[in-house]
Amino acid sequence: MPDMLNDDQRAADFVLVPDVVGERFLKAREIAQAAGLTLANPDPDGPPISELAWRRNTTIQSQSPEPGSVLYRNDSLRVWLRSDLEPDMARKLDSPPPSVDSAHATPEDPPRIVALTGEDPADETAE
Repeated sequence: MPDMLNDDQRAADFVLVPDVVGERFLKAREIAQAAGLTLANPDPDGPPISELAWRRNTTIQSQSPEPGSVLYRNDSLRVWLRSDLEPDMARKLDSPPPSVDSAHATPEDPPRIVALTGEDPADETAE
């Protein structure tokens, strides 16, 4: 049991912290609620976690406290979110980058040199 027993004499039951890392936000919220906990934004001055996760395909990137820790029932489980714009983004990040073909880096036309001056070409035709 945590050292909180000596400092905090709440009447709430103890619950084990589940592992929600890697889960989508809605699934993680269900898991946390089943364990008797609430997901929370790690920034206490920030918006509610549901506002951060709303309308985005978010995944839990990390959590605090760690899975297997003990908290009081109805305590907050802080979670950090990662927005996945594509469902298979994690797989894409693990694969090596494509090779670079030097032909794509060579321009078809030779480069043009443009002199920058403070004069406006329209002023020359006005005279």
